[in-house]
Amino acid sequence: MTVAPLAETPTRAPRARAVPADARAGLMASLDPQLTVRQASQEFCRRFADPAGGDVCGRSFPDLVHPSIRQPLVRHFSRLVEGKRQRFVSHVVAVGADDAPFTGTLTASVVSGGTPDSDAIVVSMHSAGDEATENANVLTSQKKLLSEIDARILEGIASGLSTIPLASRLYLSRQGVEYHVTGLLRKLRVPNRAALVSRAYSMGVLNVGAWPPRVVDDFIK
Repeated sequence: MTVAPLAETPTRAPRARAVPADARAGLMASLDPQLTVRQASQEFCRRFADPAGGDVCGRSFPDLVHPSIRQPLVRHFSRLVEGKRQRFVSHVVAVGADDAPFTGTLTASVVSGGTPDSDAIVVSMHSAGDEATENANVLTSQKKLLSEIDARILEGIASGLSTIPLASRLYLSRQGVEYHVTGLLRKLRVPNRAALVSRAYSMGVLNVGAWPPRVVDDFIK
C-alpha cells in the first residue's frame, strides 16, 4: 500500500537513531512522507528492534503494526501527507521485537521543518494497560487461532446473522452452529455474541474498516 509523497525525499536514508533528548524515554519516532522511520527514541528502538539485528530506522512504520489495522492506519497517514489534517489519534496494535505485542494509543502529528522536503510526521505511542496487553498476547502468540468454519461463523455473527441463517449459509445444523459459537466464546473468553465481536475487533482478529466483516487471514488455520 502506498502513500502519495509530500515532496521528493533523499534516496539515501539518514541513519539517525534518536529524537530530541526530552523524548528519549518514550515510544516516539519521526517518519518521512513515505512513512519510513528516520529517527526514533531509545525506547522505540529497543521495543521494535529487528530480531535479525537490523536498525529500526529505515523500516516502514506500517510494517510495525498488525495487518488488521494497517489499512485504516495508512488512510489516516495519507490525510496527514496530503495536508487534509495536522494530527490524528488512533488505536494501535503493534508487534515489537520477538513478536512482543503492544496495544495502545497512537498519536501522529505533522511537524514543519520550514521547507517542504524537511517536513516530518512525529508519532508517539502509549500503552492501553494490562487487559489490552493480554489481548495482544493472544493476538501474537496464537496467530492461527480459528478454523475455517470458525472464521466464517465469526464473520456471520459480526454481520448480524442469527443461528438459523448461519446454519443455512454454511450447510450446518443449528446444533453445529451453536457448538462452534460456544467454542469461540470459550476461546476468546467472553460471555456472549456481542462481546465476542467486540473482543475480536479489539484483538485485531476482524479486519477494521471492512464490510462485510472479514477475519484477518493470519488467524485462520
